[in-house]
Amino acid sequence: MLFVRGHVMQYSTAIRDAQANAVAAVTGPAPVLEIWAGPVPKDCAALDTGALLAVGTLPADWLTASAGGMVRSAKPWMLLGQIGAGMGREGDYYRIKQGGVCHVQGPYGKGQEMQPQSATIANGQAVSIDGFSITRGNA
Repeated sequence: MLFVRGHVMQYSTAIRDAQANAVAAVTGPAPVLEIWAGPVPKDCAALDTGALLAVGTLPADWLTASAGGMVRSAKPWMLLGQIGAGMGREGDYYRIKQGGVCHVQGPYGKGQEMQPQSATIANGQAVSIDGFSITRGNA
């Protein structure tokens, strides 16, 4: 949070939309989405931790254009459960990567910013992401 002379800095909707649209622009088209179980890395630059549960390539136009500072998943996202999921495990965090470089990570599961159709992932299971959004807001 930024303060200017005791006040919180505010942005116009146009700036908030530009910030939100930058996520897709910088990450690029058709990034890879990974779902992991285990401790969340401290930031995107840190190595993956835990067990890889599911992976899939997102659509080329994976996010909508920002409206009101918010971008959303543009089309259904489908992943495939990996061997690390075994007979069924719940994910803890996701990573969105392009060329192996993490650009976005966050909490995964019901009630989180990335909403799976089912909380449990098993090896070989088709995994559907029902919703995902990023909001750039004013504090």
